[in-house]
Amino acid sequence: MSSASSSRPGSSPGVAPAGGAGPVTPARKPAPRPERSPGRGPGWKPPAGHPGGPLDVALLALAVASVSFSAPLIAATAAPALAVAFWRNAMAVGALTPLALLRHRRELRGMGRRGVLLSAGAGALLALHFGAWLPSLHMTSVASSTALATTTPIWTALLLRLRGQRPPALAWAGMVIAVLGVVMLTGVDLALSPRALAGDALALVGGIAAAGYVVIGAEVRRTVSTTAYTYVCYGTTSVLLLLTCLAAGTALGGYSGATWLKLAALTVTAQLLGHSMINRVVKGLGPSVTSTALLLETPGAALIAALWLGQTPQAIAYPALAVILVGLALVVRADRRRPG
Repeated sequence: MSSASSSRPGSSPGVAPAGGAGPVTPARKPAPRPERSPGRGPGWKPPAGHPGGPLDVALLALAVASVSFSAPLIAATAAPALAVAFWRNAMAVGALTPLALLRHRRELRGMGRRGVLLSAGAGALLALHFGAWLPSLHMTSVASSTALATTTPIWTALLLRLRGQRPPALAWAGMVIAVLGVVMLTGVDLALSPRALAGDALALVGGIAAAGYVVIGAEVRRTVSTTAYTYVCYGTTSVLLLLTCLAAGTALGGYSGATWLKLAALTVTAQLLGHSMINRVVKGLGPSVTSTALLLETPGAALIAALWLGQTPQAIAYPALAVILVGLALVVRADRRRPG
């Protein structure tokens, strides 16, 4: 004989049996549905400000446009290449110091030993990039130097592979196509003189160092803010380039007022709006997409030189730009296909 408070076989939990007068047992709450991972739903689009979303894409476009001022401004600045590299970083550190120490002091203190060491390592690679690539422009042809330095996306993919990440075949194809687009624009003029070969080697080192800089930056930015990372990175780069300039006897002063203005413009555009925005977006877009997009600096610089310096771009510039964009589109497509 069953009591009024017991359930009959087959009755649903929480429902009183027919004719029963006992209290209703609370129904079980359904188990929560697992949240869908970002990027996996059909038609899902990340909101503005989300890593890898429209804001990051817009900031990457700003970064590419800003670093495109680098070559024209360096060409128009009457100062040694190493001195230009030092001052653009040193001035950036000076501009960031009030912001970093007044508003981001807690972030700097909370970076931890690993964050500081990795940020300093990225700064050392950035110094190596500048210190190797800029002198190569005076040792080999500009075409050869540019073509070798822009192999950065290939080295980025190899470094990611060594870290256990496997870029898909579509990404590899896109990076190779984008680099070929730069080669179409710049050409390759390999000479066999010892000086030219040394310049080619320096340009290649510059491209590899830039890849390491982007990969380490993506790792640091997972836990460190843009301002804290950029401040330590640029500070390290400035110190190392200063030591290099002093060792090489490079003149760091005695420039005209117009030269200082161009150095300031280079700092604002290529360094603060260029490299700093790269440090901002590499967290969301990843090193492969970021390094490939930076290949657009070459046609961008050609356009700025045409508008500012009156240097008419070659006819090959337009199909080369299209090839670079096709390669970049393939890399972006491959990156979006990866599981979120």
